[in-house]
Amino acid sequence: MRRRAMLEGCAAAVTVPFLAACGLLEGDAQAVDELAFDPDDFTTRKKTVATFERDKKVTYRFYDNVVYVAKPVDKTYQSLNVSVPVEIEGRSVDASRAPILFSNSVGGYLSSAAKSDEPDGGAKRNRDLALAAGYVVVEPGVRGRDLVAPDGTNYGVAAAAIVDLKAAVRYLRHNSGRVPGNTDRIVATGISAGGALSALLAASADNRMYDRYLVELGAADASDAVFAAAPYCPITDLEHADMAYEWNWGANPLRSGELDATVSHDLSTAFPDYQAALELQGGDGFGLITAANYGNYLVRTYLEPAATKYLHALPDADRSSYLAANTWITWSGDRAEFTWPNFLAHVGERKKGVPAFDAFDLSSAENNLFGSGTVKARHFTLFSLRKATGDPGAVLDSDLPEKISMMNPMFFLRQRNPARAKHWWIRLGTKDTEASLTIVGNLAASLANLGDQVDASMYWDAGHASNEDAADFVAWIGKVTGYTA
Repeated sequence: MRRRAMLEGCAAAVTVPFLAACGLLEGDAQAVDELAFDPDDFTTRKKTVATFERDKKVTYRFYDNVVYVAKPVDKTYQSLNVSVPVEIEGRSVDASRAPILFSNSVGGYLSSAAKSDEPDGGAKRNRDLALAAGYVVVEPGVRGRDLVAPDGTNYGVAAAAIVDLKAAVRYLRHNSGRVPGNTDRIVATGISAGGALSALLAASADNRMYDRYLVELGAADASDAVFAAAPYCPITDLEHADMAYEWNWGANPLRSGELDATVSHDLSTAFPDYQAALELQGGDGFGLITAANYGNYLVRTYLEPAATKYLHALPDADRSSYLAANTWITWSGDRAEFTWPNFLAHVGERKKGVPAFDAFDLSSAENNLFGSGTVKARHFTLFSLRKATGDPGAVLDSDLPEKISMMNPMFFLRQRNPARAKHWWIRLGTKDTEASLTIVGNLAASLANLGDQVDASMYWDAGHASNEDAADFVAWIGKVTGYTA
């Protein structure tokens, strides 16, 4: 309403400044910028954020359900919220050049509306602390695999979610100077499938593969590059996820039911060729990462440091009790040491069956993700397609290879995409059996091998969607963006 009144009030204006103020495009007095952000259309909210220092009272401007494309398929999901701090602990804050935390709430590749209130969790903790640090917080909604039109068409399957996130970033960049915050300092984050999408967004920046989908939505003609990314436990590299899962967790029992040992073996033995093709070098002089030495690589690079940090943080008595209950850990010189097989035994049961992602019966979330039209779910690997159909010559549907690539950050990293984000914060729990630990291992190594700044670590004994160092993450944003409130 405010925007309409503003346009009506400026109807007689013909100068460029007035046209700009009215949202009219320069050089065309008849054209209206449908994607212009209205900086005056907000409500004022207050919240108290618990930080490690103290509780902080934050007053912020809240822009609710801003549609970010000109031709939305579903406004419920193709909208975003913007929170802009204006006062922290009674002190005025100017967030006009603050970094933007771009936080999606996607889980399971399901649809996600822009959220202003949700249960406490890792994502909400990051957003609240970012707001209390003086950063702008943007929460984009996206379409997901569960959305079905009345005619039975699945309109949120691949690659809708990543296209929507790109459109939302383009909207922010298109509105640079109107939307609060520094649109050159966007930090994308998410958890699980949302973590995968934040990694994909950062890795695939400005790639032309998505252009036709963005044009169909009326997305802004702007860059969709982000400055940094913080994927938590990303469920990604889906076309290789089954073989990686069996290589990692194949020896671990399933929580309920039985595993097909032959299928597990066949998938596991396919992993070495894939890993070899990546040609990744481990840090600190480790050398080439192969399937044969990957267990040792994970132990040395992530698992022992995570256990060491965990044990150091325990009171002496609790540390002694933990070590007494876990004699497979050697506490030598204030450092935890152990073997890969003993770690696997410690984790115990695996979460998923076999295949973990491309299920033979098409029952997985990922099968649904790669549905099309009125077909709810499809196979996206030749292994599962041929096993399920019994046809050794079966091939994937012709549209799938491109869509599979469009959903995988590793595809763009192997192309050395120059527009990718160069700053990364990656986290995973050591007891997270939703995916193979190699997913994070390969993502982080790929980025490091490209020369990017990577802060990757794991939380000891933590499960899926863990976030144990939110304050450190928010401080990291300030460090890499060079911003202080």
